[in-house]
Amino acid sequence: MNGKTLIEYLKTIEAAKQLSDLYGSDGLETARLRYISLIEGLIDNSPAGFQRQGFPETAGDLRLFSVPGRSELGGNHTDHNHGKVLAASINLDAAAVAAPRQDNIVFFRSTGHKDVRVDLSDLSVREDEKGNTEALIRGIAAEFFAQDSPVGGFTANGSNLVLSGSGLSSSAAVEILFAKIFDNLYCGGKRSALELAKIGQKAENVYFGKPCGLMDQTACASGGAVAIDFADVLNPHVKRIDFDPEAAGFALCVVATGGNHADLVPEYAAIPNEMKAVAAFFSKPVLREVDEDTFMSRLWDVRKIAGDRAALRAIHFFNENCRVDAMLSSLEKMNIPTARQEGMKSFFSLVNESGDSSWQFLQNIYPPNNPGEQGLSLALALTKNFFRMTTGTCCNNLQGACRVHGGGFAGTIQAYISLDRLDDYRKLIENFFGEDSLTVIKVRNTGATEIF
Repeated sequence: MNGKTLIEYLKTIEAAKQLSDLYGSDGLETARLRYISLIEGLIDNSPAGFQRQGFPETAGDLRLFSVPGRSELGGNHTDHNHGKVLAASINLDAAAVAAPRQDNIVFFRSTGHKDVRVDLSDLSVREDEKGNTEALIRGIAAEFFAQDSPVGGFTANGSNLVLSGSGLSSSAAVEILFAKIFDNLYCGGKRSALELAKIGQKAENVYFGKPCGLMDQTACASGGAVAIDFADVLNPHVKRIDFDPEAAGFALCVVATGGNHADLVPEYAAIPNEMKAVAAFFSKPVLREVDEDTFMSRLWDVRKIAGDRAALRAIHFFNENCRVDAMLSSLEKMNIPTARQEGMKSFFSLVNESGDSSWQFLQNIYPPNNPGEQGLSLALALTKNFFRMTTGTCCNNLQGACRVHGGGFAGTIQAYISLDRLDDYRKLIENFFGEDSLTVIKVRNTGATEIF
């Protein structure tokens, strides 16, 4: 559609249904206005008729794309050692209006960021682009080219509502957004969620320069709640499961504690490195290939070679893998009406266990070199104290659950709060961490998609 037609379509009942499926009925109007703003940023309203301004060399219809962020539900720091994770796509997303071009230039404009321009005639790794959006675009295009798929330029105007630094995978959402645009504009949109995820991960590893796992990209591309087993890291097993905390009477929240990630790269890198050091003791590349009973029988030797913290982190890995299986079973029970309460109760117990394991064994709640800054610890302590004081009537007095969210050391925690106590919890958190430090997120059942 051209810009004018697309804006008119956004005002129809059919468009409202599609947007409600992605953003919920309460987010419909905000989503509609957001997309209209993105389209108007790509065109002008002059009598000459909707000419794109500031975006030269565009051709073809305007098309709308959306990719959700993701929330990690279980499996904290397991994917990089080929473990198991549980994650869910959420209603916060990276979105763009895009149009093909007649040349090999990608021009991308995103609210709050500098314009990005990439010439696809050069698909080599460029050291000067590492850590930048240009590297992701070039790397994704290179992977399409390596798969003998056509690529071409496009112009896009986007915005990213996935909270940066929140553990909600803002960067993975953007990677999958670019991959989805390339795939739909030039390859018929036939690639699966997992295929798109692998393309995004390859670009982030090789071109962007970050050795990430595949969890974030897979969850963002897939939609809904997914259990992912990385035993075969090249072909992970992905199982979809329905999950709606609101249906059980709870809000899924993330709390931003305001911590600084700037100096934490060595802390993040130490976790997979120490786990792999334990695996190396058994002549294996990753912990998933180590037998847990064998590990426990040699624990004294492991601590002498790899150190106590590495041994504790390995214990977390083995326990967390088992917890993901148990969490999946609990969620399946939640989808049986007569077993919903039992499933939710067991799920919350496992969420709390996961959080305690991250705190005690994985040790990613605060950086050891800066014990004076423990925002995550305080957020978890406040939340656990809130549960102890909870006397709400919701769901047979199930109190809720909390855990670290994402990489840890700073950033966010995750909490399940009964809807009848949400206002009280928000007041508690925002009085301590500031206005808008609490965000309620919802599970989105649609992954990477072209709208309409």
